[in-house]
Amino acid sequence: MKRIVAITACALCASATLIPADADAQTSDTWKYDGIIYLYLPTISGKTTFQGPPPGTGGSGSNSDISVDAEKILDSLKFAFMGTLEASNGRWGALTDVIYIDLGGSKSGTRDLTLGGLELPAGVNGNAHYDLKGLAWTLGGTWRMVSKPDSTMDLIAGARMLDIKQKLEWELTGNLGPIPTPGRAGNREVDATNWDAIVGVKGRIALGEGGKWYVPYYLDVGTGDSDLTWQGVIGLGYEFKWGGLVATWRYLDYKMKSGKPVENLNFNGPMLGAVFHW
Repeated sequence: MKRIVAITACALCASATLIPADADAQTSDTWKYDGIIYLYLPTISGKTTFQGPPPGTGGSGSNSDISVDAEKILDSLKFAFMGTLEASNGRWGALTDVIYIDLGGSKSGTRDLTLGGLELPAGVNGNAHYDLKGLAWTLGGTWRMVSKPDSTMDLIAGARMLDIKQKLEWELTGNLGPIPTPGRAGNREVDATNWDAIVGVKGRIALGEGGKWYVPYYLDVGTGDSDLTWQGVIGLGYEFKWGGLVATWRYLDYKMKSGKPVENLNFNGPMLGAVFHW
């Protein structure tokens, strides 16, 4: 995967040398800023294994590991903050993007739990309460590859940090005969912090004369602590004198390395934002 990212970065840099930027982009010495405050309403899915105590410590080892699929239990948003800030001077610039989400959910009589790597036995159900707090922070530098009246494209290179805290409380009910005592009820937490290097592109394409309507886009891919992470955004925007409004679809995906408690995680949903220029 690291080789793929390196090849992608080299290809993007090579293409940049073949695409001229306009004179203003090359000679400007004025800093310009864009800020976006947006509402993001994603569906969150992913699988996490809350590991039990190791053998020899009084627990039942892997037999008390319990796994949960976030999408099947999370049902309410407690708090969220999302924002982006970009700065540019000529062809060079920087950006930072932050998503913070706090969600929770409870489900009674569910069978969407896995115990010791196996589905719950027939006649056994679970009552589960699951909380997820997540912070995704992207930080990068940009270089203007294309600067035309009807389109722009920037090369991005930087890093993304994902900090996830998950807590699961459960109680199993029904015919519990084959289930060891430590696995019948309990609560566990998983914390994970990943740093990944990313490369990508972002820009906009004007629709029609005047460029009031436009299509914003963003794509990045990366690896590091994660096996693979990628993010894509595309939508529609309208430009005013003070800024603009955008409606987009955003997908952020993580595939973790083998053996990690969090196996995979993704955020997928619509995003509405207000853009401010100064």
